[in-house]
Amino acid sequence: MARDRRERLHELLLALIAQQSDLELMDAEGPAGISTSLSGEAPADAARWLDRNRRVLQRYQALVRTAVTFDALLDAETTAGSEVNDGF
Repeated sequence: MARDRRERLHELLLALIAQQSDLELMDAEGPAGISTSLSGEAPADAARWLDRNRRVLQRYQALVRTAVTFDALLDAETTAGSEVNDGF
């Protein structure tokens, strides 16, 4: 049962991701020269890099929460449907 649910969650998440036309990937490379640069731009570059990755991560988290919500709704519908059928 848990495996089926995990697979369904995975499928829901992939479907949600497929609908996103402008979904970005996180930037694994940090801003160049943070540790070696003495310029005033290095902290600003680092802040922009962190902020962008934070926004990307929040978007993925929202997609995961949406998939979990859809899964719970599907589970509730399935459970309610089986209870109705059991009464007949």
